[in-house]
Amino acid sequence: MTQTQMVLDALRRGPLTPLEALERFGVFRLAARCHELREQGHAISVERLKLPNGKRVARYYIGRP
Repeated sequence: MTQTQMVLDALRRGPLTPLEALERFGVFRLAARCHELREQGHAISVERLKLPNGKRVARYYIGRP
């Protein structure tokens, strides 16, 4: 199974952050995998989050977060 397919399967189950993708699948560039999925016609959305420590992260999802 490719990284892109693993990401798609995970997104179908719920939101995914870059850190989660790295830990679960070894995917260093989640944004690139999501870009590939968008090119294939999947409606991948992104939500920008600000963590309590002030850092910002992206959370990708299909449908509602």
